[in-house]
Amino acid sequence: MADGPGLAARRAALRLLDAVLRRGLPLEAALDAAARELTRGDDRALAHALAAAVLRRLPDLDALIDSATARPLPADAKARFALRIALAQALVLGTPGHAAIATVLPLVDGGPRKLVHGVFGTLMRRRVALPARPSLPGGVAQRWLAAWGRDMIDAAAEAIAAPAPIDLSFAVEPEAFDGVALAPRHRRLPPGTRVTELPGYAEGGWWVQDLAASIPARLLGAGGGRQALDLCAAPGGKTLQLAAAGWRVTALDNAPARLDRLRDNLARTGLPAELVLADVLDWAPPAPVDAILLDAPCSATGIFRRHPDVLHRVRAKDIAALAELQGRLLARAAGWLRPGGILVFATCSLEPQEGEAHLAAAEAAGLEPVPVLADELPPGILPDPRGHVRTLPSILADQGRLDGFFIARFRRAGQAGAD
Repeated sequence: MADGPGLAARRAALRLLDAVLRRGLPLEAALDAAARELTRGDDRALAHALAAAVLRRLPDLDALIDSATARPLPADAKARFALRIALAQALVLGTPGHAAIATVLPLVDGGPRKLVHGVFGTLMRRRVALPARPSLPGGVAQRWLAAWGRDMIDAAAEAIAAPAPIDLSFAVEPEAFDGVALAPRHRRLPPGTRVTELPGYAEGGWWVQDLAASIPARLLGAGGGRQALDLCAAPGGKTLQLAAAGWRVTALDNAPARLDRLRDNLARTGLPAELVLADVLDWAPPAPVDAILLDAPCSATGIFRRHPDVLHRVRAKDIAALAELQGRLLARAAGWLRPGGILVFATCSLEPQEGEAHLAAAEAAGLEPVPVLADELPPGILPDPRGHVRTLPSILADQGRLDGFFIARFRRAGQAGAD
């Protein structure tokens, strides 16, 4: 059994879950180390799928486990982790029960195998099932209920139940490409689509980017050769958009590995941009610019359906610290605009503290709101009454939903000078 089929992938999934739930690491960042022993791409994908399935359903999986034990298992007990993986296989991924338990028992060798086997068997004999609408972690549900109401909570729960669709952004409008067009230069494809096997991948005419994530760059319009800064730019979807729209782009990021990924994306698409490895708080452009796109570092709770780990890692103190950083970045970037220049501020967060709460500070920094109009947005997405954009998982529910973003557009006070 120790060398049984698929065991290495289960061990990697266990390491992934430990990295996320006990050490607070992002799922994607922990994948390379957790899957270091896996030599096949399919095993790596399985480990990721197992861990993601557990994270999507964690509160409900734990409730089932607790219903079958005399006393709750510690949150970090290996037996609980093994049961989570076994139940996710049986109840989410459709693995036969005997195979699901057989592949996880070796994970607790030298430990409470009888307990794990007994709890799993009890639950299978009960013919348990997970609720159709997953439960959100308690703290997340409380925050979002206060901010957005019950309908949004229900939509978020439905959104996390399964992987999100794949959205593609195109440099130019494609003449023929499968998928649903929800906006110009956009196609939506089913979850699990192998993007590297799609036509045009090698030629670089498109890149993966959620429809909501494409809105900030859309709001800057055509560049006409003018200068734009893309701050905190990697992995670069917005840089590619701006370059394709005719902006002269300087893309800044402080992470070498992420900047390398942006460099690879530019090479694949053939689009031009100047790359700068630097921290926004330590760097400044040589001269004022026409436009700035600040997609600020944030909690990333808005992309929870693609990265379900964020709902289990991010705490209120993390949100507060990130909001403070966002305010500093916004104030610093505001001074780099020419009079009349445009700044678009965005966060992929569903926390008002990382979005709407920054509006007063932006105006204090000399930025005037430039309301977004309905005809500037993809059909089905509307600006709020003040002209800002808040996307929620309840939007476009019949088309696969959206990631959660806050987007606001501003103009630097003063008259634009002659070019």
